Amino acid sequence: MSPQTNTAAAAGTWQLGDLTVNRVGFGAMRLTGTAPFDRGVPRDREQSIRVLRRAVELGVNHIDTAAFYFSATRSANELINRALAPYPEDLVITTKVWPGRDPSGAWWWATPAQLRGQVEENLRQLGRDHLDVVNLRVPPSRRTGSISEHFGALAELRDAGLIRHLGVSNVTSEQLIEAQSIAPVVCAQNAFGIDAASEDRALLRICGELGLAFVPFFAIAGAGREAGPAPGDSKAVCAVARAHGASPAQVRLAWILQQGPHVLAIPGTGDPDHLAQNVAAGALRLSKEEMARLTSL
Repeated sequence: MSPQTNTAAAAGTWQLGDLTVNRVGFGAMRLTGTAPFDRGVPRDREQSIRVLRRAVELGVNHIDTAAFYFSATRSANELINRALAPYPEDLVITTKVWPGRDPSGAWWWATPAQLRGQVEENLRQLGRDHLDVVNLRVPPSRRTGSISEHFGALAELRDAGLIRHLGVSNVTSEQLIEAQSIAPVVCAQNAFGIDAASEDRALLRICGELGLAFVPFFAIAGAGREAGPAPGDSKAVCAVARAHGASPAQVRLAWILQQGPHVLAIPGTGDPDHLAQNVAAGALRLSKEEMARLTSL
């Protein structure tokens, strides 16, 4: 595949509430270093800025970020601000709250009353008066409980004009339905890929039935999560990649996008070449046989 001839618009668009985004977006987690957060080697600041600007040039108008995406010397939100402000009118920036990190990098989890401070932190770093979409990122320890208090606090911030639209992240189907009963939800963001569990496949289906965007993260990394994809890939993925003159990562993204028109991809990278390849994956079409072979994995 030629990454030079494809843009983020090739996969089509979807609505996040009243905001239209191309289905291939960009995740900011890997902008700050070769590994997320305070691991790895810091990225060259100017290269990260070039990657962000190139993403927009390639048609990306949906960027996923968070205030807790920072390393010792880099902040994803501040890089976005530096690279793209004043922001294009069609650019949608999605962030997430509930987890946080103090200046030393230590993790903490906000109470409902502390969510306003996290929202305001994102506003300051991004230089915005309101946030386009805020996802409530549920901690692993709360995946079987109610999220009503936290989501209700975000709904109040939406009513106050600090947030335009609300989403949820790392949730169960039950928690998504609970959130919907409190305030409108425009997206659900969960880990999802070729090797996804049946519970996550059910959430993808429910989002489609409700007309909500399903936004998978770790779509390329799979079980490697923050560490990135394993050095080798399955024989089936590699065979499909060879047949299309594509990379295994592009095949994984194409498989994700063909799960339904409501599925949005947000692959992240700090490498300009990988960026172009990720965006080009939006134009890759897998056959029914290839989709079935990969799904069976």
